[in-house]
Amino acid sequence: MTIEMVFVMVLIAGMLLALFFELARPDMIVFSVLVVLMLTGILSTEQALSGFSNEGMLTIALLFIVAGAVQKSGIVERFMTRWLQKSHGPVSSMVRTFIPISGMSAFLNNTPIVVAFTPVIKKWCEERGYSPSKFLIPLSYATIMGGTITLIGTSTNLVVHGMLLDYGEKGFSMFQLASVGLPLTAVGLLYLFTVGYRLLPAYENVQKQLEEEAKEYLCEMKVEPSFPFIRKTVQDAGLRDLQGMFLIEIIRKDERISPVSSNTIVQAGDRLIFTGVIEKMADLQRSPGLTLKTGTDLSLDDLRDNTNQLVEAVVSHQSSLQSKSIKQAQFRSAYDAGVVAVHRNNERIQSKIGDIRLRPGDSLLLLAGSDFLQKYRSSTDFYVVSALNTPDTIKEPPAKGWFSLAVLMVMIAVVTIGWLSMFQAMALAVLIFLVARIITPEEAKRNVQFQVLLLIASAFGVGNAMTETGLAAWMAGGLLTFGEPLGIIAVLFLIYALTNIFTELITNSAAAVLMLPIGLSIADSLNVEPMAFAVTIAIAASASFITPIGYQTNLIVYGPGGYKFSDYLKVGMPLTLISMLVTVGVVSYLYF
Repeated sequence: MTIEMVFVMVLIAGMLLALFFELARPDMIVFSVLVVLMLTGILSTEQALSGFSNEGMLTIALLFIVAGAVQKSGIVERFMTRWLQKSHGPVSSMVRTFIPISGMSAFLNNTPIVVAFTPVIKKWCEERGYSPSKFLIPLSYATIMGGTITLIGTSTNLVVHGMLLDYGEKGFSMFQLASVGLPLTAVGLLYLFTVGYRLLPAYENVQKQLEEEAKEYLCEMKVEPSFPFIRKTVQDAGLRDLQGMFLIEIIRKDERISPVSSNTIVQAGDRLIFTGVIEKMADLQRSPGLTLKTGTDLSLDDLRDNTNQLVEAVVSHQSSLQSKSIKQAQFRSAYDAGVVAVHRNNERIQSKIGDIRLRPGDSLLLLAGSDFLQKYRSSTDFYVVSALNTPDTIKEPPAKGWFSLAVLMVMIAVVTIGWLSMFQAMALAVLIFLVARIITPEEAKRNVQFQVLLLIASAFGVGNAMTETGLAAWMAGGLLTFGEPLGIIAVLFLIYALTNIFTELITNSAAAVLMLPIGLSIADSLNVEPMAFAVTIAIAASASFITPIGYQTNLIVYGPGGYKFSDYLKVGMPLTLISMLVTVGVVSYLYF
């Protein structure tokens, strides 16, 4: 090993540890490593920045816009909602729901699909007395498996496709991955409908749990005429930085003031609604002119009115809120919403709301304004998963929805025939949507997840460093030393297992970028078809079922389903083994 190889290996090991322990946002961690590689001369500026002009990465950016245009109308969600309403019985409902959802995920971004259907499925379960935890993990898994069917089914497929083009290979065709993705999806869904359903926990609905806990973390105080801070601000009245308590709403006759700013004026007769650790009421009890109730007759539903609504949101992997306390993030002013409660690992965090440091997967109960959904439905900071009514301002005429869907289908057909490349087809689709005013330039910009693109582009540079220093070839040699005596199928199993471990611990795109150079080096050493290893790595990087952090759709359902970390392991481990067996079996049959 050379000094450069050792340096790159140590740097990548540090990157993996930082990603695993969530020391910062994934895109910033990988970008920082890329900058170090560039400054130390391991990579030239051109090599470091090559990922930012990679065709696969740019195609993903366009695909975000196209998928956003199709999903903007809500036509897919309305169809599936009506379809779900006709279902009877839990297992038959899963069959009716998840088969078409898997099909949709083959052509649309699976993240917004899961965000859209999580509240729909939760509400449907509540109406019929079913546990949402029996349905939400399968929702995530169904979209992941459906994404393995086509080139555009997941960003990972496009990442591998773009890297193959950079290495001088021909890349994937539109349905090349279907030879593995279709049998994998069929067998995986069969598992979820049978054994998987029995292994899934039957937890109480988190929203219902919050309703029952409301008395424990909501308290009410009335402002008497004797209160010395009448007509003073909340800040001046000392109601802002309380020990363990957080003022979320003021009820003034028929008026609701929420979120409450530090400049809000306190008036006699105001009802102050607090959330937090109710045991820590010392500051409030010492305040003259405030009548304290140890509980409140208000329920969570009572906090809602025409201007306020309760919203459930899940902190994302790309969130700028990561590792910040709610107070540090200035959540109330940044999002015009107050945090009522935070749930983690199916339990409410017993701490002062403002001091809670947020992590990916945290489920937030927010008291927000009526325009919250319109403003933040495309936010990268969190996924809104409440069953909210879509505001009229974002409802689209059905004709626009059908037109968007038709354009997408035509573009897929054009790529399949070979008239245009995937990048050309998606660029044309975006142009059509802009000219036809299906989306505005501002909406197109909002739909692009720039943090995901930064992560992918930076990971390309890290992959280049592995190739340029010879580290990829060295690691490939080590794998071959162990696996080659056992045969090519054993080597495929090793590649799949290592890629899958990486995707569970870090991110799917980063795992694919790190493993593809190794896979291509192995193919070159064995003088075999490199596409076999590319397909194996693409599927293994997407098939993340064991942890909630490996894939963003798993994270989205983590809080709303009330799951524990172990639930993913229990249900996902058999599915991971099934996925490995199907992938390696089909690849070895087709290519060897």
